[in-house]
Amino acid sequence: MEKELIHSCPELIDYINEIGFLPLLNMGISGWSAEEVVDEDCQYNSLPEGGWEWPLWEWKGSILQESGCAYGKFFKGKAAFISREWWPDFCNYRRSIYPYPEEGSIEEAILDVLRIEGSLITRKLRHLCGFTGPKMRSRFDAYISRLQMGGYIVTEDFVYPHDRHGREYGWGWSLLTTPERLFGKDACHPGRTPKESGEKILEHLRKILPEISEKMLITLLG
Repeated sequence: MEKELIHSCPELIDYINEIGFLPLLNMGISGWSAEEVVDEDCQYNSLPEGGWEWPLWEWKGSILQESGCAYGKFFKGKAAFISREWWPDFCNYRRSIYPYPEEGSIEEAILDVLRIEGSLITRKLRHLCGFTGPKMRSRFDAYISRLQMGGYIVTEDFVYPHDRHGREYGWGWSLLTTPERLFGKDACHPGRTPKESGEKILEHLRKILPEISEKMLITLLG
C-alpha cells in the first residue's frame, strides 16, 4: 500500500481508478484510505481564527462529478469510493447477499421515493418517508446504510448550505440516488453470476491488500 503521497484531487481520482476500492477515512487497515494517502496539507486543520479547512473532505463532490465513481457506505458501514470499472461486479455481488427489500417494507418505500424524486438529500428523503418524530434520524440512517451496503443507493453529490454572503459552509449533505439512475441499468449488471463477481473482487482485494488475512478480506467482501 506504500506510495508517494497525493497532493491534489486529480491525483486522488487517478489513484481511485487504479486501486478500485478506497475508503475515505481510516477504517483499521493501514494505508487503505484516502485519508492516509494524501499529503499533510490535505488533512483536517483547525484555523486559528475559528473554523476549519479540510481539502480532502472538500474534494468528495469533485471526485464524484469528474471520475464517475460510486460513493457510499460500502465497507462495514463506512464510506468508500468504488471505481466505475469495479462498480458492476460490486453491485452484482452485494445484491445477492442483500436481497431486494420485501414488498411493503420501509426499505422498499425509501427506494420508491428515490425513483420518483430522482435524488434527494438525506434530510428531505427522511421527511418524505415519514421519519419525522423524535429519535427517528438514527433509525432511518440505519436503513440507508443497509441499502448502500447492498448496492441499492449511492451518493450522487454533496450539497452545502450558504451563508448570507453566498459562501458554502458546514459538512455538507449527501445527495442520494439509485445507481440505475446515476450510471444506467447496464452498469449494475456485469454479465457474470454474483459468485463470479465475488470471486473477482476477492482476487483483486488480495492484490491491493496483501498483508490482510483471508478472513478479513471475506468480511470486507460481505
